[in-house]
Amino acid sequence: MRRAVAICALSLVASSAFAALSRDEVKRLTDAGAILSELRNAPDKGISEDLWNKAECAIVIPSMKKAAFVVGGEYGSGVMSCRTGKDWSAPVFMQLAKGSWGLQIGAEQTDLVLLVMNRRGLDKLLDDKVSLGADASVAAGPVGRTGAAATDAKLSAEMLSYSRSQGVFAGIDLSGGVLRPDKEALARAYGPNVSAREVVTATQRVVALEQAKPFLSSLRQETRATTGRK
Repeated sequence: MRRAVAICALSLVASSAFAALSRDEVKRLTDAGAILSELRNAPDKGISEDLWNKAECAIVIPSMKKAAFVVGGEYGSGVMSCRTGKDWSAPVFMQLAKGSWGLQIGAEQTDLVLLVMNRRGLDKLLDDKVSLGADASVAAGPVGRTGAAATDAKLSAEMLSYSRSQGVFAGIDLSGGVLRPDKEALARAYGPNVSAREVVTATQRVVALEQAKPFLSSLRQETRATTGRK
């Protein structure tokens, strides 16, 4: 009986969390799923099979924007999911800020994808925030399914980063950016006492967000496409 009451209580908390997600947060999840799907459908211009198979986490920042009120400033919000055995974790809402990268090809906004390549890079990120290039090494990721363009330096980086603007997908150096969990969005999604680490490692019950299905589905489909096993 007590267990049933506890489950009901968790369901109520989950339902209220779903309702509390902002329209922007739902859009982040939807857009992130669409970006990953487009990568999967462009095998010669996407991320190599080997890199997808090795990545611990995937971070998608849709529509990184220039901030008009900061000279050269850029800011974006997105989502991250990490491997949990053969599946992917519930999404963690993320924020990325930088003085200036001069968004590629003069575009006003750019989609960004980052792969976290090892647990060391993930642990640094989950500590609170990480300065890319200082706290964690980051390199422009090689483009193409064969991964032939990958250098030793890129393969040893803790994170690999990519951009897409005006239909062009390419590696980008995000050194100098600050990447951190979006704590306010996390609280709305999972409750005020759930940390990004708890979402990724599932150290406590985290109810999957209904709105995250397209994003997680794209990750699972990308995995199937790269492994060719399912």
